[in-house]
Amino acid sequence: MHEPELKLDGAKLLTQLRELGEIGLDQELGGRTRIALTDDEKAGRDLVCRWMRELDLEVRIDRIGNIFGILRSPSDDGSQAPLMLGSHIDTVTNAGALDGCYGVLAGLAVIRAFRAARLIPTRSLCIAAFTNEEGVRYQPDMMGSLVHAGGLTLEAALASIGTDASRLGEELARIGYAGDLEPGSIVPHEYLELHIEQGPILAAENTLIGVVENLQGISWQQITIQGSANHAGTTPTRLRHDAGWVASAVVHHLREIAEDSGGSTLATVGCMRFEPNVINVIPRKATFTVDLRDPDEGRLQAAEQRLADFLVRTAEAEGVGIHSEQLARFEPVTFDAQLADEIETSASRLGLTHRRITSGAGHDAQMIARIAPAAMIFVPSQDGISHNPREHTDDDQLIKGAEVLQDVVLQRLDVTR
Repeated sequence: MHEPELKLDGAKLLTQLRELGEIGLDQELGGRTRIALTDDEKAGRDLVCRWMRELDLEVRIDRIGNIFGILRSPSDDGSQAPLMLGSHIDTVTNAGALDGCYGVLAGLAVIRAFRAARLIPTRSLCIAAFTNEEGVRYQPDMMGSLVHAGGLTLEAALASIGTDASRLGEELARIGYAGDLEPGSIVPHEYLELHIEQGPILAAENTLIGVVENLQGISWQQITIQGSANHAGTTPTRLRHDAGWVASAVVHHLREIAEDSGGSTLATVGCMRFEPNVINVIPRKATFTVDLRDPDEGRLQAAEQRLADFLVRTAEAEGVGIHSEQLARFEPVTFDAQLADEIETSASRLGLTHRRITSGAGHDAQMIARIAPAAMIFVPSQDGISHNPREHTDDDQLIKGAEVLQDVVLQRLDVTR
């Protein structure tokens, strides 16, 4: 069978990555900040929508603000399930330029190649930019794709209160992205997401393509410890109800949980604050987050239970109150084996080094996997750095990753001229 030739415009992809990366850029810190539904993220959305329209795509916005750019096939009367490519464009604070954006803009690059070659897919192609993937301002993270997949109600998402006390639904309307499409209306036939690894494995092994087989489960909690404030110099250790000490003991125990798993479980305390936060006062209150991850659901549950048991024992021993609130909980995901095989075949066909890999980070693909076959492609992250201005992937690696995505799309679609 003669394969139609598609030439990906790598220079255009890199230019668009740089242009989108300028939005929210802090010249002093070097990173960009486009927190979900802020004015800077609106500017990013506007730019992506403009690029979609320049490719004559049908642009649809749903009620949670997910953006879809559709290259409609002639046989599609609106009811056909499209092949969907996507990711997100919101960022963490002071972020790199690639996380999420690369997957969205590489999808547009694939469609640009179809347009340039005057090829028409017999199945529609859809590029998705999902809302609030990072979960910085509103939780849970991956919210837009989660609502799209039916894992969170639209009403609950719109009612979410942000870290700045804003209401998500009001902010969505304010920036003009409260669309009219019902979430979940566009159910993909298959879903592919191209992403930087955000980890060190591919770069360390000098491997270009990661064929993502599965994705770790994630458990987020916020723990509040209520003790008693008292003078740091006059209160004996045996009479203290020290929320700060208890918080530190929990952090130490989390490291033990991770080490005892043999490297499978990861445990992180990313946020912590004490009250009254005074050098010579025993803390009366400590609040901190816990991020637990493991690719095995049984091990993740065991880590959660071990933490819970430790909290009960420590609360009793130290005479403090401990409350734990679940912020987010996602089970591990195994991606579609056929799509993973297709990615591996495409990498081999293009002569690119590749390996099977587990994703340590959460992605929109894990939500879409609930409703359609899904898979991911990784390219290396220099030194494994992400969520940081020093996030970097070489230009040629970015282009090769997009070429693998394009080749997989071509294998999954029939085309006509």
